[in-house]
Amino acid sequence: MLIDGHSMAFRAYYALPPEKFNTGGGQATNAVYGFITMLNSLIAQEEPTHLAVAFDVGRHTFRTEMFPEYKAQRDATPEPFRGQVDLMKKVLGALNVVTLEKENFEADDIIATLATAAQEQGLETLIVTGDRDSFQLITDRVTVLYPMKGVSELKRFTPEAVEEKYGVTPAQYPDFAALRGDKSDNLPGVPGVGEKTAAKWLNKFGSLDEAITHIDEIKGKVGDSFRACVDQVKLNRTMTEMIRDVALPVTIDDTARQPMDKIALFEQFDALEFGAHLRERVLTAFGEGDTAAPEAGHDFDVVEGSGTLAQWLDAHQDEGVALTVEGTATPGASDATAVALVGADGTGKAFSLDTITVDDEQTLAAWLGSSHPKIVHDTKATWHMLHGRGFELAGIVQDTALGAYLLQPGQRSYALADVLLRQLHAELPEDQPADGQLTLLDMPDHEALLRAARATGELAAALVMQLHEIDAYELYQDVELPLALVLARMEAAGIAVDVAALEAERDVFAAAVDDAQDAARRLADAPDLNLSSPKQLQVVLFDTLGMPKTKKTKTGYSTAAKEIEQLAKNHPHPFLDELLRHRENQKLKTTIDGLIKAVGDDGRIHTTFQQFATSTGRLSSSDPNLQNIPVRTPAGRRIRSAFVVGSGYEDLLTADYSQIEMRVMAHLSGDEGLIEAYRQGEDLHNYVGSRVFDVPVDAVTPEIRRRVKAMSYGLVYGLSAFGLAGQLDIAPGEAKRIMDNYFLRFGGVKRYLDSIVDDARTTGYTATLFGRRRYLPELSSANRVARENAERSALNAPIQGTAADIIKIAMLRVDRALAERQLRSRVLLQVHDELVVEIAPGEKDTVSRLVEEEMSHAISLRVPLDVSSGVGPNWDAAAH
Repeated sequence: MLIDGHSMAFRAYYALPPEKFNTGGGQATNAVYGFITMLNSLIAQEEPTHLAVAFDVGRHTFRTEMFPEYKAQRDATPEPFRGQVDLMKKVLGALNVVTLEKENFEADDIIATLATAAQEQGLETLIVTGDRDSFQLITDRVTVLYPMKGVSELKRFTPEAVEEKYGVTPAQYPDFAALRGDKSDNLPGVPGVGEKTAAKWLNKFGSLDEAITHIDEIKGKVGDSFRACVDQVKLNRTMTEMIRDVALPVTIDDTARQPMDKIALFEQFDALEFGAHLRERVLTAFGEGDTAAPEAGHDFDVVEGSGTLAQWLDAHQDEGVALTVEGTATPGASDATAVALVGADGTGKAFSLDTITVDDEQTLAAWLGSSHPKIVHDTKATWHMLHGRGFELAGIVQDTALGAYLLQPGQRSYALADVLLRQLHAELPEDQPADGQLTLLDMPDHEALLRAARATGELAAALVMQLHEIDAYELYQDVELPLALVLARMEAAGIAVDVAALEAERDVFAAAVDDAQDAARRLADAPDLNLSSPKQLQVVLFDTLGMPKTKKTKTGYSTAAKEIEQLAKNHPHPFLDELLRHRENQKLKTTIDGLIKAVGDDGRIHTTFQQFATSTGRLSSSDPNLQNIPVRTPAGRRIRSAFVVGSGYEDLLTADYSQIEMRVMAHLSGDEGLIEAYRQGEDLHNYVGSRVFDVPVDAVTPEIRRRVKAMSYGLVYGLSAFGLAGQLDIAPGEAKRIMDNYFLRFGGVKRYLDSIVDDARTTGYTATLFGRRRYLPELSSANRVARENAERSALNAPIQGTAADIIKIAMLRVDRALAERQLRSRVLLQVHDELVVEIAPGEKDTVSRLVEEEMSHAISLRVPLDVSSGVGPNWDAAAH
């Protein structure tokens, strides 16, 4: 099987939307994903014994020397495509697939050379390409698989198929193409001569040479045209002919399939942020590969411990014991069914919790809740499973999931099997599913659980060394590890919800959705219009109402939110107002539906806090996502008012940091102006506005304040002058003047922002005040979009990441202070920079002071941390 790499990569690129396939750093990966998906299918279906992928080196070849206009009409490479071919080659390298390219030649010529050699050896050959010139290579032993739709639908072109389609033989195809011309290659054909005429001449004369010999016999206008451009036709024929004897560094034997390097492949997939689904499909198609055996010391066979559980624990009480639990870890509905313990000496104990004796259960409970050191993979999940069974968990000294997250943030999976392969190049036995969910089926003596526990212990030792090497061990030990238990308790506690209030609010939004749709139907005179149908919307917007066209897509013109909002801004129309109203209310209705569905039997919502989901270190929440409830809108406030204080408690308290990211910016940049403003307690935006616009503080207008605020926060996210202009709806030149004035007066910020990108380009990463790294390989990408995204991330990550670390430290301090004072009040939620606390009767004043005190002293910066808090019967009423 011979594949035209660039041809199929472009097909894959246009088959999948680049905006839906990106790394966190902004590198588009749709072409890589589509190409590998296609390759999986081809390997599984065709099972080739030999495989090679040929690539073009560039646009300059011997053909462009002969005819400079060759392919000159082609558009510039789409920006998101840039860099993807190199990424594709890395994946193919990990798969041990031969890749070839040759200066001055095209991929076609490499394929023609290999196909010719393969025929001479008696091999059946499949050529996968979107270039019809390859049809000249087709024989009884060579078939072309030509894409008809994207890369998923390939048509088999045999000699019979070519004759049926074009009326000529494969050998005649270059003559046929020379007469017809080829728009894709910018080769002009004979005017007035289409495929039927070209085929007729070749069937009559047998070849192009013979047609030229008898050219005077061809009558009419087409004959005149042929005679007038015979030199161009001859050139076309030369250009179309593939070279079949290119000197290549490999032979056919060298293209014989080899086992893949699974570790290298998974490293590439991690970098591309491809999920487990594609990985499993690759393993199915290519086989398990030739994975290096685990290094010495990473043998996960374990010895079953002897003696009673009490005796075994007594023998291992002073060493770290690796702990693996089987069960379900859903907050509010978790359970544990089996446990395995393995000590540093490799001996272990495993048992089903449904069958252990009362004595063993009491022994286990006492040990789990003690300070004896324990090593786990995913503290939070382990805690939930044990808690659901009635056990407490303490003494966690290592968590291999959290350690792996700090070493390589932004990975899609931190399942034990994935981390083990990524960090130690070792594997659990094959009976260990890839998703990390353990099974006891057909597992005598709980072997899978014991091996997972042993693997966790081995992994922990390696991760600790690696964390020390990047100066992240303190962040791991002092922040992330203890925080996992705090988050687990928060998830288990949940927050009480007034379901009736949510249902009433949902009905309001549902009615608004219907009302907006009815109004839009009247305005468009389309009684059956469905506003959720992009196809119907396109007809109404661009045909019925004649609005300016938006961005072109594969299915017409875009009706995405960003495009419609821009359209409404530039070309106001009542229909667009109703469409936007419909979408906003539909979004809110969907949010509330998700909240109602998530309410547990206890009347509380138990969200899950994702501790290793973001590259910056910020916590996110899911099932349901409590971060997507609008903060400042009336609708958002009404939704928040349905989150109420629970039974046995008196009030909710909310506390958050004021301008935390701007304060971090002031500290990190060391800018004297910003630091002085915060130390003097000035209103930052008024202060900055007066300096930038050169007016007294009391003369700063709301518009000046709005502009300065947008710019100040925008700088944290790498906002350009062009972006600021769009946000403020002003001319780019005016936005640039505002930025220049800002940097003139706050030079420390300018120097800091410049240096942080330069440093990241040198080191490959940024770091927060606490040493949390974010790696940004896209800073050196050939893809401009990815590179600029990486630059923005470099500006943002240290600031947002430090702010995230501060709120985490604040949570730990608040939780510890509540426990030390033996207060019943408890932290329920952390959303962005805000904590929500449920206050027990009689503790309001104490807890209010305690929370503000602990949050404001979470860290000592060059500027003070300002904390605001409020108390009320629900989340909205507690706002401040």
